[in-house]
Amino acid sequence: MSESREGALNSRIERAMAGNRRALARLMTAVENDPTVARDVMRRVYRRTGRAHTVGVTGAPGSGKSTLVARLAAAYRAQGLTVGIVAVDPSSPYSGGALLGDRVRMSALAGDRDVFVRSMASRGSLGGLARGTRDTVRLLDAAGYQRVIIETVGAGQSEVDIVRAAHTTLVIQVPGMGDTIQTLKAGILEIADILVVNKADHPGADRAAAALEAMLDLGETTNRDAADDWRPPVLKTVASEGQGIEALVDALDRHMAYSCTLDSGRRERERARRELFEILRGDLLRQLMERVGEARIDAIIDRITAREMDPYAAADNLLSNAG
Repeated sequence: MSESREGALNSRIERAMAGNRRALARLMTAVENDPTVARDVMRRVYRRTGRAHTVGVTGAPGSGKSTLVARLAAAYRAQGLTVGIVAVDPSSPYSGGALLGDRVRMSALAGDRDVFVRSMASRGSLGGLARGTRDTVRLLDAAGYQRVIIETVGAGQSEVDIVRAAHTTLVIQVPGMGDTIQTLKAGILEIADILVVNKADHPGADRAAAALEAMLDLGETTNRDAADDWRPPVLKTVASEGQGIEALVDALDRHMAYSCTLDSGRRERERARRELFEILRGDLLRQLMERVGEARIDAIIDRITAREMDPYAAADNLLSNAG
């Protein structure tokens, strides 16, 4: 990195950390779009992180996630807490950018200088989170936001990546959207710290809540280790009317306190391990591609397609010739 570019980056980071929202937004854009910049920025701000409590919100499309997040942010602001929101929107099939639907629905928060809303494109991520989501969360953390809420894209059953980025995960269900038990089979409820039946003024809300409680009783929705005896509470909300939000905030506070009684260092170590391995996989693959070259890769793919070589032997061949 040239001295002028490094100086400009340092200046932007300093302004962002000092509360300049425009600088923070531009820094997020740079981190999201350029992996090299992301590395440089994280190297400079990582020591400032680890203070925010991060809440992940996931659930099927139409479950009212954005409305719930907006109400939750307002409740935190009433407590005097600063709030960052990362809303992961579906990617545009043309530009790859976010459709910004969540930001439109959270427009009521726009006038509050202590709330920062950032929409991000999912970029086709099957886990519901964009590659740069965690770095964006870290920037909000480093900038001093005390609560950071991540709202996932809403693909439904595949959104288990959220547990790797959030301290507390909310899974939202709504009555009348298919078979609740069928939804549970996907395994997404295994990540839930708190279960929310939103739109509880609709018919079937009590039945949906009872079904969730029954699954908890059967012990089929938790995939936790023996040290974690937290039972996810099942709460009912009507986010559009603000009903049940106070109880939800209380449950979030209780889970945050509970998490502190566990071996939180062990949890953070596991998160760090997973992220490190993800980065290593990406870097090692990139280095392998650079060493082997596209022509060699294409030739190997042709042999696999022609059934002259199986994929495992092809991988061994590439690795043995990568040095």
